[in-house]
Amino acid sequence: MQAGKCIIVAAGEQKAAQIPVAGEDLVIAVDGGLDYCSRLGLEPDLVLGDFDSAGEEQLTRIARWEREEPWRVVRLKPEKDDTDTLAAIRLALGRGYTSFVLYGATGGRLEHTLANIQCLLFLKSHGAVGYMTDGRGKIFVMENEEVGFPASMEGYLSLLSLGKEALGVNIRGMKYELDNARITNDFPIGISNEFIGQEALVSVDCGQLLGIVTACC
Repeated sequence: MQAGKCIIVAAGEQKAAQIPVAGEDLVIAVDGGLDYCSRLGLEPDLVLGDFDSAGEEQLTRIARWEREEPWRVVRLKPEKDDTDTLAAIRLALGRGYTSFVLYGATGGRLEHTLANIQCLLFLKSHGAVGYMTDGRGKIFVMENEEVGFPASMEGYLSLLSLGKEALGVNIRGMKYELDNARITNDFPIGISNEFIGQEALVSVDCGQLLGIVTACC
């Protein structure tokens, strides 16, 4: 198991002014995510993809790396079962990483965002944890567990059932609390709860929840 986390930079929408990286972290630029890395002055450890969304300048960099540092480039065939993001996740899991942060994994084509949410479920099913962020909000999944938030948290939290139903849902320390509730996937009751300057706790006894933290403005 690796001590650091895996940071995956994809080609979706990105509002982060910087991406914090610690010494033991692994940074993977996925296809056009290399453009974001360049704008932020972030040098990825690996670049992976079929490179159909990389800009001309980045394609030139990738070609140079393939000549000079081929270990940095993982070139995928366009015809494949895994998305580029899932391929990056598999690679990092194989290297022992169990904590993941996905940047640029939302926005653009809706199916890409939904596929990346499924990637979070893939991580959960493989004993890893991860979340998606655009630099402001945060998207995560819960399964038979509890998640806490500090009193400093601001904005909104939405909870959606990923399966037919999620049972034993509890919310404490937020504007709207729940006690042993049942949330189904055909009634969006969990939209836009509010943090109120208290420590908050969300738990689900049985089922999967999608959590979306949104900034105030």
